[in-house]
Amino acid sequence: MLPMEKVLRDPIHNYIFIQHQIILDLINTREFQRLRRIRQLGTASSTFHGAEHSRFTHSVGVYEITRQICDLFQRNYPSKAKDDGLWDDHERLVALCAALLHDIGHGPYSHTFEHIFHTDHEAITAEILTSSTTEVNQVLRRVSADFPQEVASVIQKTYPNPQVVQMISSQIDADRMDYLLRDSYYTGTNYGTFDLTRILRVMRPYKEGITFHISGMHAVEDYIVSRFQMYQQVYFHPVSRSMEVILSHLLKRAQVLYENNELDTAITPHLLLPFFENNFCLSDYLKLDDGVLTTYFIHWCESPDKILNDLANRFLNRKPLKSARFNSQTARLLPKLRILVNEAGYNPEYYTATNDSYDLPYDAYDPTSQKRRTQIELMQDDGTLVELSTISNLVAAITGKVSGDERFFFPKEMLAESSQGEIFAPIYKKFQNYIKNGRITALK
Repeated sequence: MLPMEKVLRDPIHNYIFIQHQIILDLINTREFQRLRRIRQLGTASSTFHGAEHSRFTHSVGVYEITRQICDLFQRNYPSKAKDDGLWDDHERLVALCAALLHDIGHGPYSHTFEHIFHTDHEAITAEILTSSTTEVNQVLRRVSADFPQEVASVIQKTYPNPQVVQMISSQIDADRMDYLLRDSYYTGTNYGTFDLTRILRVMRPYKEGITFHISGMHAVEDYIVSRFQMYQQVYFHPVSRSMEVILSHLLKRAQVLYENNELDTAITPHLLLPFFENNFCLSDYLKLDDGVLTTYFIHWCESPDKILNDLANRFLNRKPLKSARFNSQTARLLPKLRILVNEAGYNPEYYTATNDSYDLPYDAYDPTSQKRRTQIELMQDDGTLVELSTISNLVAAITGKVSGDERFFFPKEMLAESSQGEIFAPIYKKFQNYIKNGRITALK
């Protein structure tokens, strides 16, 4: 324990209380400080200009919510006997460390980078925790030789105590609760707000994990709806997805040029070469952040390769692609649209894309599902448990309902109102015949 607790000022939680020396030392490691240089929402700042917050701010927020849960459990539900299903406060430190470090393996622009270079932030998180080369590992080993692997197992969902795992990873956990509130605040939206204090008050441990007293059902409902709305209005925003497409194609083009020995050697992206060659180590990964990639993008704006040059300019100067929704009936038109884009002078490999964004706002437990989710259990006054969607009409209405859409992305220029004298005007007009009110429609 610290001789005197330290605090971090935070716009979401007011104060974040640091009460253990190990937590303070983990925050001060170079691996954790790197998270200051990675945006929490990636390209979403192109849509919501306030969304400049970092993985660092989110991670300390998840730690703080977990600390509050531990305090409430120890105060109200302390274990009296072995295997009584109540809270054993010896689990506090592993829970706090896992909460703090759960996102430490994220790379620059997170999921887009993962998709292009086939990295896995969860596997890299475990490696950061367990590799003797990291400062994080050295701090964790001060607790015990096995402690780094214990913390990693919480994040990997293999830790034997389900209460600790569900604090960090479940359908209503410290991670989701912080990012909904934090992302809502920084994007200037109100969709992600819910009554965190009430949810924590009705949260309680039991042998199989974490449950919520039935008196707090409406607060839990509010959380589920808030999450649903954030995905629809913020996380799935078409402009943010468009900027992800440009970023993805920009990195892909740079890799293709490098593989063909066509990348301008005057601006060789040395820190990306191990990823272009698919031969990177942890040290290579930890050198990357959003700023490193942005620096290379600035150089690529002057590349002699027209596609790399143009994509870098579009990304840095916020020139998103346009998009139109399509469905199973209109998907057959996509090859035609790509041909028209090509005829207009844009390589469809780099200037078109399909992108789907789907999410289940709440999913009841399905033992046959490949991706099993921990369902939300409510505890009744007699101690029996009931699954949320069986008694909440509101949650039942969206349970198992996939929300989202599929979009076809293309250059904004394809929607230009050109005079008939221009060379591409007939192509634009033919293309526009298929796009009506943001949807792809078949010609009658």
